[in-house]
Amino acid sequence: MRSGLLRWINERWPLSPFARLALEEEMSGGSSYAYVFGSAALILFMLQVVTGIWQLFYYVPTLGQGYNSLNYLRTEVPFGWLVHGLHYWGANAMVVCVMLHLSQVYIWGAYKRPHELQWITGVFLFLLTMAMSLTGGALPWDKRSYWLVEVASSAAGTIPVVGETLKRIMLGGGVIGQLTLSRFFVLHVAVASGLLLTLAAVHLVALRKVGNAGPWDDGQRKNTGPFWPDQVFKDGLFSAFVILLLVALSIYAPPPFAGMADPLDASYIPKPEWNFLFLYQALKYFPGKLEVIATLGIPLIGTIVLLLPPFVDDSVERRPRKRPAAMAGWVIAVTLFITLTLAGAYSQPEGFAAPQTSQSTPSTSAALSPSADEKAGSGLFKSQECAACHSIGGIGGTFGPDLSGEGTKGRSGQWLADQLHNPKAHNPSSEMPSFAALSKEQIGQLVAFLLGLKEEAPAPASTGLAPSAAAGGQTQSAPAVTGPHGEPGIAVTIIGSPDHGAVLFEDSCASCHGPRGTEMVSNPGSTHGKVPPLNPINRDLFSPDPKTFVGQIDLFLQHGSRPEGPNPRLSMPPFGDTHSLTQQQIADIEAYILNLNGVNRATIHHPGIDPDLFFIIAAFAFSLIVINLWGWWWFNRLGKRKGKEAGE
Repeated sequence: MRSGLLRWINERWPLSPFARLALEEEMSGGSSYAYVFGSAALILFMLQVVTGIWQLFYYVPTLGQGYNSLNYLRTEVPFGWLVHGLHYWGANAMVVCVMLHLSQVYIWGAYKRPHELQWITGVFLFLLTMAMSLTGGALPWDKRSYWLVEVASSAAGTIPVVGETLKRIMLGGGVIGQLTLSRFFVLHVAVASGLLLTLAAVHLVALRKVGNAGPWDDGQRKNTGPFWPDQVFKDGLFSAFVILLLVALSIYAPPPFAGMADPLDASYIPKPEWNFLFLYQALKYFPGKLEVIATLGIPLIGTIVLLLPPFVDDSVERRPRKRPAAMAGWVIAVTLFITLTLAGAYSQPEGFAAPQTSQSTPSTSAALSPSADEKAGSGLFKSQECAACHSIGGIGGTFGPDLSGEGTKGRSGQWLADQLHNPKAHNPSSEMPSFAALSKEQIGQLVAFLLGLKEEAPAPASTGLAPSAAAGGQTQSAPAVTGPHGEPGIAVTIIGSPDHGAVLFEDSCASCHGPRGTEMVSNPGSTHGKVPPLNPINRDLFSPDPKTFVGQIDLFLQHGSRPEGPNPRLSMPPFGDTHSLTQQQIADIEAYILNLNGVNRATIHHPGIDPDLFFIIAAFAFSLIVINLWGWWWFNRLGKRKGKEAGE
């Protein structure tokens, strides 16, 4: 039946010639494990396509639903955790494999005539892989995504002449908004992936045209070996191992929940993904007007250097020890990349000394972290309860003007300072209270914070439904932030970050509940005389179900509470009602409190198969694949040996 089907297809489409073109090749020097990285990168790209399409059935590319819809896939859809984990770790593994493949080709001298086109297309495949990593990182629209977009657009804005235009194209306007996410979505899903697929086809055709370069030793190149089954066995064995490793990482080191993008959160310290840490660190060495050297000069020079070897090294010598200059350049480049990456991983972002005006281009290094003045101004904005009247990013009161994008509205710092000192100077009927009691330094900090607000308020969710509904689940109303009526806040629908929650807890909660919520701080005037600990929390509030647990502690964070007793010195402040914490910050603190009590806020409710059991199944499948690959290789080798003996 199989042979009949193949015959039917071959009569109508050239299947066999394509199979022979792909598999029937005599390799110079025979097969080698040194060649497996290119095939692994191709297989990983195919995995990215499959898992990416699967995610598109659930992902909603909007500011309001992007983060929640992806988390719905991860926690509610059977095997959604696996799909997202394979896509996340597969992207990282693909970058590594492409880097290793480029290094192997360079060390082997396989970029020389007649393999120039393979090298050039390989360099552009590497650049497209990095572009895929960049654009894909923006799509979850969590805290890391927001700052990635901010840094990338600010870097583009430093390019002479065309910088501002390029930045506006990236953002879809002057500030980060819905068009920004939409454009990164299109760039990732359609443009970059389509270009990468096309260029990969050109790369493979060029390889089949001139054949593989083989080892650098002339004597070894005289021996040949078949691509099928020898190299296919090695490629398949390595690729199967990589996929098994990705499954293990998806289970035992799942992608982090960073929390929804929150421009108001000055306590978050952003850093790019590992493959861009070298550029992040390099930015620190070129401050101010020199930053264009890092944002444009380093990537441009690096690309030119990568493209030059086939044209400047025209000798036929390929042995590394006979090419000292070429090998020294490779060692220097790799050492710089590793050193800057490690330095970036362990360093802290650097802020700005001076706030930016609306007419100036924000510095890329500033986009990495708010300045000290902006952070202090953010704290003053909360402590002075400005959010009771003013909203930022859709969060806050509605009595006063919306301050979203205040730094882009053309007002000078002096105008804002005057407004804070004497609001009636600009509008005699203004009901805004004067903040003249604040010091000059504090006024400056508030002004710096306001001028640093570059983004407009995000568009509200189109349906007002809970994330599960927007992502394809059953329709249900999302709880609203209502004030002092005892209703839960929108934070209960957001999966927060326990890591960032620990930072916020230290700032806002530890003074009363103690470090890690373990101490019973004295509270004179209350019936119990102590502030109740959160680690462990009162059993009446605890639940092993994260949704129930969050719902029970959210009311305290939103609306506060007053302990029993005649005159308690300490009371729980209403963080939600006063907008002193954003809903995302509350969600992060809630995730941290759950974590302290042994409950995972991001518990997978519908795994499909228990992840630990799935890994056992995957390991067993890996063993079967290895046995089958070895069997195909052995039987083919045996058949060829018998054919050769019969011919003799």
